Amino acid sequence: MKKSPSDKLEIKKLPSLKRQAMSLSQQGLIKTEFIQAGKFLPLIVKPAVEGVNLAVWATRNRSFIETELLKYGGILFRNFKINGVAEFEEFIGSVSGELLEYRERSSPRSHVNGNIYTSTDYPASQSIFLHNENSYQHTWPLKIFFFCITAPQQGGETPIADVRKVFQQINPKIRELFIQKQVMYVRNFGNGFGLPWQTVFQTTSKLEVEEYCRKNGIETEWKDSDFLRTKQVRQAVTKHPITNEILWFNHAAFFHVSSLESTMRESLLAEFRESDLPQNTYYGDGSTIESSVLDEIRSCYQQETLTFPWQEGDILMLDNMLVAHGRAPFVGCRKIVVGMAEPYIHRAI
Repeated sequence: MKKSPSDKLEIKKLPSLKRQAMSLSQQGLIKTEFIQAGKFLPLIVKPAVEGVNLAVWATRNRSFIETELLKYGGILFRNFKINGVAEFEEFIGSVSGELLEYRERSSPRSHVNGNIYTSTDYPASQSIFLHNENSYQHTWPLKIFFFCITAPQQGGETPIADVRKVFQQINPKIRELFIQKQVMYVRNFGNGFGLPWQTVFQTTSKLEVEEYCRKNGIETEWKDSDFLRTKQVRQAVTKHPITNEILWFNHAAFFHVSSLESTMRESLLAEFRESDLPQNTYYGDGSTIESSVLDEIRSCYQQETLTFPWQEGDILMLDNMLVAHGRAPFVGCRKIVVGMAEPYIHRAI
């Protein structure tokens, strides 16, 4: 039977669709795929043959990894049989070099080994809003890595969102307002809630705290012998240093009291004046961020959020400037550890 033009067109399309869904590297050692059709974050990399050593393969294919990471924002390495934290550290070293210490902390974490930490020590029932790691700091990691030692029984995903797309979703008037005013972060330490300043700055010396803050553009105020208030104004929007893409890159919604779960928010507001909250955000001139603006920002994150179920041995590598991450509540034991690399100092756009 003679084929119609439309039949011929469909036949021609099929091979390209297969290549898009799964392909072999030049060495034939790995294959790539996606969680589902039409969703391109994260790119999944799996071994195509038995016995591939991820760290060795990564060392020989750094340009491939970097290219794909800049394109998709995140890569999930799955089924490589990573045997413990030491091999996780080895992999990070093979693609990004020396690991970074967790400084100017904002969430409770436990030290695991070297510069590897638990991803967070928040209770299992709590969710963590999406954010780019350390975007409130003057210096942040370009890369962040997560390693699943124990997958949760239920939930516990690490939701991710491409902040290039988040920026595009936000109302242009709101974007311009934040570009002009930036974001002010106000944090209070020593009130019995949140992390103590000794943990945040990893020192018991007030002089060392003051010196660190001076060097990093942070205003300090000691309210009494052990109560510290800090203020810092940071960017809301920035450019990626390699791709020059415009990014929504801040903790404006993450640190704002309205993003807390209702029970925690009501408890804090009943206990403290707004100025004494453990952390909160404002426009860079100190004025209040409108509720409607924060609602829109959270909605834009939600529209771009993608999730996948963790499997033991998974390694998730994110370009920390391109992709935000969070955490969903979970049931059962969950052990995800994290490492950061490649420090980047903020430069105004």
